[in-house]
Amino acid sequence: MYSIGDLSRLTGVKVPTIRYYEQVGLISAAQRSEGNQRRYEKNDLERLAFIRHARDLGFDVPAIRDLIALSHHPDAPCAGADRIAEDHLAAVREKIAKLRKLERELERIVSHCSGHSVEDCYVIRALSEHGLCEAEH
Repeated sequence: MYSIGDLSRLTGVKVPTIRYYEQVGLISAAQRSEGNQRRYEKNDLERLAFIRHARDLGFDVPAIRDLIALSHHPDAPCAGADRIAEDHLAAVREKIAKLRKLERELERIVSHCSGHSVEDCYVIRALSEHGLCEAEH
């Protein structure tokens, strides 16, 4: 049996987060000791490690919940899990594309800055002008 502190140390998940995962049903409600402390089993530790890795990969709670549900059917085809991962990959790629666009715009702004005072600063001017262009459209 593990305490909540043990789970936290072994998985790197903070205690309040473990309580949250229990509250939203990602891990089972813990058994309680005679002193009313939460007591977890090895499968809870393994589930929490699974959740931690999924969160590190950016999966949201509903996707993790779906993946956990799928894991309860080991003989079922993995198409459902593949779909969840593919959807997440598409979302990650979309975010990367937006970040690259942001990077290019910031590089453009920074590369034009040669002013010595805020009055001549291209960064300030570009941000101000962009706001005006957006408002006019």
